[in-house]
Order: sequence, then structure tokens, then C-alpha cells
Amino acid sequence: MKDNEILCTICARGGSQGVKNKNLKLINNIPLIAYSILQAKASKIFSNIIVSSDSKKINKIALKYGAEVIFRRPNFLATSKAPKIPVLIHAVKKAEKFYKKKYNMIVDLDPTSPLRKIYDIKESVKKFKKEKSNNLFSVTNSRKNPYFNMVEVFKNKINIVKKVNKKELFRRQDSPKVYDMNASIYIWNKKYLLDKAKLINEKTSLYLMPEERSIDIDTKFEFKLTKLILENEKFFR
Repeated sequence: MKDNEILCTICARGGSQGVKNKNLKLINNIPLIAYSILQAKASKIFSNIIVSSDSKKINKIALKYGAEVIFRRPNFLATSKAPKIPVLIHAVKKAEKFYKKKYNMIVDLDPTSPLRKIYDIKESVKKFKKEKSNNLFSVTNSRKNPYFNMVEVFKNKINIVKKVNKKELFRRQDSPKVYDMNASIYIWNKKYLLDKAKLINEKTSLYLMPEERSIDIDTKFEFKLTKLILENEKFFR
């Protein structure tokens, strides 16, 4: 197997709840999903770039911007409750059968996180290879810390979400380091993905990204903010 047999998957179902048809919404006259396709192409590290979608419109746009559409995602994998890992496994198996090749690495780029840079894609792949990981996902520094300034209400009592050795901390600096998953980049060892596919395991790596590149569009506000950023900066940087 060649070391450069890397499959890029971009998974975009047609239905979306927070922002209707968000994968097709335009920013700089470019559909949202196209940003991830263009980034993947510009990185020049992928053997194939495929889109997994149940939507004819999304698949048509994907082809226009240079991705490959070799199947239409089945309906049972396109519901709002469908987990991501089965969608990836389905895409990998379809790609290996169609292209008659075996991949050693799967890089999944979420189309709702278009603020990543090509640099992030390349560097996360480098880290994955260097650490010989089962999988890797991108994160950003958390703005809130469950050991310090996040509270929960349980049985009508308000408490800090987590404590260290049953003690409450009074300085953020003393709190354990925590991160937010930013839903931008996921990398899998193909064999591990097909055999076990646990998101967090003994050989999981993290790739840290700054907050300004870590918006995952799930609300109208997040779409407006992302649109504002992309319309006021150079995309390929």
C-alpha cells in the first residue's frame, strides 16, 4: 500500500435544522460545502476527495467544485440521528470498491467548519503520522472550564460541573486543561476505523486550532459570523 493513499471524505446531508440548507448557502458567492472541497484540493495530499450526501443538489455542487461523487448516501444514514462513524465506514467501503484501492488514512473535513486553513489540514496529517495515532480530531481552547466556571443544576442544587479531588477551585489557572472539539478535522487509521472506531482511545491525538478558525456552524448567528469573517479575509492563506 502506498503511503500517499489518503481518502478525504466530506459528509453533508441535505437536511439541516439550525440553518436550513446550510451546506448550500452562499458566502462570497461560493456554497458553504465548496470551501472544504477547495481546501482539500489545494492541500494536494489526497488520493481521492469524495462527498457523501443524500442530496442531489449538494452532489451537483460537489462535482462542480471538483469533488468526486460515486454514490448517493442511503436514507437511513442521512437522518438527524444518524451517527457520523457509520457514515464514514459506508463511504470508505464504497470508495475502496469503486477505485479498487486500499486507503491507509481517512481525513474527514466537516463542511460546516470552513475557517480551517490548508495549513491545518497538512499539519494535522503530519501529527497523525508522527504520533502513529489510531485517530485524531481538532480542538480549540475551551472558553469555559467545567472545573471552574461551568455550573449544573442537580436536584435543585447548583454545583460546579467537576471538582478536583472533591475540592472546588477558585482560580482558572489551577484548573485542568480542557478543550472544545471544533468539528473541523477528523483523521482515522483506516483499519482502526473499520475494526473498532472509538472516538477516544489510548492512541487518540489532538490538533489544536485557534478560536478564530474553530467556528462550527450550527446556528444562524454562527453562520452570520463565519460569513463576516470569510468576506473580510483572504480565503487561501
